[in-house]
Amino acid sequence: MVRLLTAGQGLVAAYVAGGRGRQMRAVMVPGNRVAAEFTTRPGGQLPFARLELEQSRAALMTEPLPAAAIGWACALTAATLPERQPYPALHAALDALLEAIAIAPSARGWVSGLIGYETLLLSELGYGGEAPPPAADWPQTLAMLGILERRLAHYLLAGDRRDVMGARKRLTERLARMA
Repeated sequence: MVRLLTAGQGLVAAYVAGGRGRQMRAVMVPGNRVAAEFTTRPGGQLPFARLELEQSRAALMTEPLPAAAIGWACALTAATLPERQPYPALHAALDALLEAIAIAPSARGWVSGLIGYETLLLSELGYGGEAPPPAADWPQTLAMLGILERRLAHYLLAGDRRDVMGARKRLTERLARMA
């Protein structure tokens, strides 16, 4: 089973044959960009997906801070977006955030992108994502993340999805160590 965010179809759940096998394990890392070919099945069953790796971000999963950021962004997206509703702006923003995490020399280079992505997600889902003003320093950035965390937990991740906030907690704890 895999959940993919596509520009045209939105969040799509699909079955990948051999997904746990040695060859596909490296492709199915959270945050990787893949090309997907879907084969629909009758009766509303999950479609089959054939994946081909376009850009690997698997090496980042060995670094604690980038791994926490990628894990959080992917978990947040998968837990909050409805299936089969396209959000092209979110698709582009998530890809840009993941790319920023990959190329920035430190978290200070991508944390503003994370704030922007979370704000856009709230806005796209109808919870008024007013962009916070740019932070002047690191403590102010951490404060903005705290404000967004409360909004996400209250609006999008309440109830059964609350366990996703554990990924956010890991990320914010690691970011706080940078202060």
